[in-house]
Formats: sequence, C-alpha cells, structure tokens
Amino acid sequence: MTLAQPEPGGLLPQSITPQRGGLATTACMETLQVAYLHAVAAASGCSLAQPFPDNGIDWHVSHGAPGHTVDDEVTIKVQLKCTYQTAPRPPGPTFAFTLDNEHLVKLARTPVAVHKILVVMLVPRTQEDWLRASHDRLELRHCCYWINLAGHPVTGRRRTTVRIPTSRIFDDRALCGIMTRVGAGGRP
Repeated sequence: MTLAQPEPGGLLPQSITPQRGGLATTACMETLQVAYLHAVAAASGCSLAQPFPDNGIDWHVSHGAPGHTVDDEVTIKVQLKCTYQTAPRPPGPTFAFTLDNEHLVKLARTPVAVHKILVVMLVPRTQEDWLRASHDRLELRHCCYWINLAGHPVTGRRRTTVRIPTSRIFDDRALCGIMTRVGAGGRP
C-alpha cells in the first residue's frame, strides 16, 4: 500500500480530496455564521460578547464612536440563523424565513432598552461550496441578511414566517449604519 506524501509546504496534491470531519452539518452552519459575524464586526470596529447562557440571543455587538449621542458606546443584540433551504441570491425584494414563535416573541418585543436584530445566513447546500480561499481573498459563501423584527406579529400556531429584505445585506457598512442609528437614539 502506498500512502500519499504531502507536497513541500504540507499541502496535499490536487488529485486527493481531503475528508471532511463528521461534525453535524447544522453545527458546521452555526460555526460558519459565527465566523461571518466575527469578520463583519472586525471590519466595523465593533466588539463582540457572547452571553452565557444565551437565552435566545446569540451575541451582543458593541460600537464606540464619538458621534454617538446616547452613549459613548452602544450595543445591539444579534440572533443568528443559517439555512440552505433558501437558495443563495434569492430573487425578488424579500425571502421567507420561518421562526419558532418563542424566538419571534423575543425578537419582536417593543419597546426595548437594547435593540435586537435577526441575521440570517444563506449557504449553498453542499458544505464544500461554503468557502473559497486564494492568495488575495477569503470568501464565505454566500450571504447574511438582517432585519429588525420589533413589533412583528406572531401569526402561526407554533412558527411564523417572516419576510427578510434582500436589500439588507449584513456587512461592515450595514453594521456601522445600524450602530450610527442606534447611537443617535433611533432603531437599527
């Protein structure tokens, strides 16, 4: 039996496909969306904190800027979701996403002291299509979208479908805009 020898630098030859680990796909999706959030927060100059226990909110994102009028640093709460049920690049102005009613109630509560947003990541169905790396970039595929669900009604018995705007791509500019609005005393 012949074993494949690594190429200089520790890389496998292109003809060998590396085996992926046995972690459940949903756990991998959760890890990918957290990586996306970390990248956006880093590019935005925001800090992240993970509440323990999370109690239905995954992350607290804080942003300090001299232009904030309500405080020198403002915080929002972020609930992350990830799905391959909706194909990347959905056509139209919105796409449907279904939430358990108990999650929606937490996200829809109003008024609040700390605003909340839902961030939904759409990924390709095949895990090997989630990431592309080259010498000049790292691509996480495909995209996260955000929405403030404050005041959204519960309409289903156990689950409610909400419409996520495709124009609200969650990136560093969007997060800085959210924080600027919250820092001025407004909503995300």
